Amino acid sequence: MKKKDSVLINKKIRKYNKEINGKEFPDKSISHRAYILASQCLGISKINGLKSEDVKATIGALKKLGIKIIKKGDWDYVCGNGISGFKKFTGIINFSNSGTSLRSFLGILTCYPWPVTLTGDSSLRYRPVRRLTDYLERIGAFITHPKNKRFTLPVRIHGTRKWALAQKHYLKVPSAQMSNALILSAIQTKGTTEIIESSSFTRDHTQRLLKSLNADIKIEEKRGKRITKVRGQVEMKNFTINVPGDFSSAIFLIVQTLLTENSSLVIKSVCIQKNRIGAYHILKAMGAKIKFFRKRKYFNEEVADIYVKSSKLKGIKINNKKFIITAIDDLLAVWVACSLAKGKSHFSGTALLELQLKESKRITKMSENLKRFGIKTHTTKSSITIHGRSPYIKTNKFIKIPRILDHRILLSTYVLANVTGCKVLIHGFSTVDSSFPGWLKLQKKKFGSKYEIKK
Repeated sequence: MKKKDSVLINKKIRKYNKEINGKEFPDKSISHRAYILASQCLGISKINGLKSEDVKATIGALKKLGIKIIKKGDWDYVCGNGISGFKKFTGIINFSNSGTSLRSFLGILTCYPWPVTLTGDSSLRYRPVRRLTDYLERIGAFITHPKNKRFTLPVRIHGTRKWALAQKHYLKVPSAQMSNALILSAIQTKGTTEIIESSSFTRDHTQRLLKSLNADIKIEEKRGKRITKVRGQVEMKNFTINVPGDFSSAIFLIVQTLLTENSSLVIKSVCIQKNRIGAYHILKAMGAKIKFFRKRKYFNEEVADIYVKSSKLKGIKINNKKFIITAIDDLLAVWVACSLAKGKSHFSGTALLELQLKESKRITKMSENLKRFGIKTHTTKSSITIHGRSPYIKTNKFIKIPRILDHRILLSTYVLANVTGCKVLIHGFSTVDSSFPGWLKLQKKKFGSKYEIKK
């Protein structure tokens, strides 16, 4: 029997004035890092993080490597064995759709003296990893790829048999996941590792969390670059963290509220790290009524409550590298807003190329979905133009969205269906469980969204 994982949305969402807690969708990036770093601490750490398929992939991998994790209610108790405390395992680890898990474990297994094979689902197996493994091989890991030009999964990694020496790494292409992997390798490496990123705009959750754990880490921003220095083999103590809300999940609710007439929403306790909120600045420039209040610090992260009110938006032109990098995961939701804004919107720049290396070719696939709704778009590998408020939006036509293993495209499409009233069938919607497992329940309970689960 086929799994019921398609969703039919057939009614426009009604106005609402609601308040929700961001802890209903804890930050995915912080959750991954909290579990991994807890495994490297001494003692038992307590984590209340995201219960998504992606984070479960990280937890499952840690368990295979000998880390004991006990669940009690909303909290997980991670029994850390200290730096490089993994036990012997020589099998296969499947990360399903989680690119963050894959890259994190490539980094942390660089000093693991047994061979492990890493793989994932069809989407993850499509994504090249050579850009990262080149650095890890220089440290001393032995990594073998399938015989193909893209250097995709599965890969076999055999960490260096002796302690690797610290090195200086220069990242020409800004990438939080690349720097995260190298830092996870560095905490096990004798000496001080230096990581120089060509941009200081990428998210730095790993660095912030390590500073909270009193690791020997120093961060400097100089002439637009970020320099991270990590002294390895320094033991860390256990910790307790109640992970705040994820801005990259909140953005879908923000855009939905902006586009729903006479509506407002308060989202409490959301991480608003400056390198994560490029979408906020873009939407504000489009005329969005959004503000942050009750700002505070938690584990070196900026956290705030968010107020958003329905707004009349105008098109925008963005080729600012900083805006694109700090909004890279949230641009699909922004493009939904552009679709119903007044006028034309245009996004361009080499930083957009990163979108073609995500769970899918996001520029291409999002454009295809917008066109299915009757929204006019033009794309290249590094640009997209969206004509807002199209008179040809197909409110009376049945739109079918094919199965795609990209949670953010599916969430963006759901929001567009909600606010236009188009009858839309989205196949394979269970993919959103990788980042927002409570999406449908939240939509029904809090916003009155009308949908049906189909085969």
